[in-house]
Amino acid sequence: MNNFTIYHNPRCSKSRQTLELIKANGIDPSIVLYLEEPPTTETLSNIIDLLKLKPRDLLRKGEDEYKALNLKDTTIDDTDIIKFMSKHPKLIERPIVISGKNAILGRPPENVLSLIN
Repeated sequence: MNNFTIYHNPRCSKSRQTLELIKANGIDPSIVLYLEEPPTTETLSNIIDLLKLKPRDLLRKGEDEYKALNLKDTTIDDTDIIKFMSKHPKLIERPIVISGKNAILGRPPENVLSLIN
């Protein structure tokens, strides 16, 4: 049951809580510090598919980059949104936890329990 990966930002309390919850359940996940190693557009596309979300649903709308890139513009297509997230990883909502072919957004952290149970 150690096929877990968390896209983690150690400065984010929800990300830290999600990681603690995973470890409290006896799982030692792979940790991807996505701000230091941004996912490629291909990886992001795969993650978004696993999450069953639209790319826009994974955007952090409060970030300066969101405003600077005018990402509220609904004419920007999904491919470009994914490119922006790969280039500016602060735009990616966190934490994302993947187990096999399933993924969940750890907001709230308890969401991760659906992958564990």
